[in-house]
Amino acid sequence: MKPAPVAHAPAGANSGAQGLRTGDRPPLVLRAAHAISTLFGVAAAVMILASVLITCHMIFVRGVLGRSTVWQTEAVIYLMIGATLLGLPYVQKLRGHVGVDLLPQMLPPLARRVLVVIVMLATIAMVAAMVWYGWEMFHLAWKRGWKSESVWAFPLWITYLSVPLGFGLYLVQLLADLWMASFAPREEIPDPQLERSPD
Repeated sequence: MKPAPVAHAPAGANSGAQGLRTGDRPPLVLRAAHAISTLFGVAAAVMILASVLITCHMIFVRGVLGRSTVWQTEAVIYLMIGATLLGLPYVQKLRGHVGVDLLPQMLPPLARRVLVVIVMLATIAMVAAMVWYGWEMFHLAWKRGWKSESVWAFPLWITYLSVPLGFGLYLVQLLADLWMASFAPREEIPDPQLERSPD
C-alpha cells in the first residue's frame, strides 16, 4: 500500500501558525503594560461620561432653575484634560493615534522593522521630555499650593498631575511596543495604523 499523501498547508498559514506559537503569550511585563493601558482607558471613558453628566446638570441648573453655576464649567474642563492625557496609553495600545502608513506598507519586512524602531525611539525621547517637564510643573503647583482663580479655588496640582502621569503611562506602552517591534516575530510587528479606510 502506498502511504497517504501528506497535505501541505499554504506558506501563509504556516507562517501565521508559527507567529501564534512564538508570540501567543507575550512576557509578563508586556501583559502588565497592556492591562494598565486598558485600565486607564476605562478611567478616561468614565471621566468623559462624568463630564457629560456634569454638563447636563449645568444646563438644568441654568436653564430650568435659573441659577448660576460655580464649579461645573471648571470640572468639565479638568475632566476632559485628564481623560485626554490618561487615555494616551490605551489609544497607543489600539494604534489609534493618527499616522501615515504609506511608506511602511511599501517597505520589505526588515526595512519596515527598522523604520518602526526608529520612529518608536524618536517618540519615546519626545514623550520622556514631556514626562520630565510635566513633573516639574506638577511639583511646582503642589509645592506652592496653586489654585484656580475662581470661587471654587480648585487645587491645580491635581490637574497638572495628569500630565506626567498620562505621558508616563504612554511611555510605558511605547516601551512595550518597542520591544514588540524589536524582538517579536515578523507577523507581530506593530502596525503604524491598523484601521485603514477602503480608499
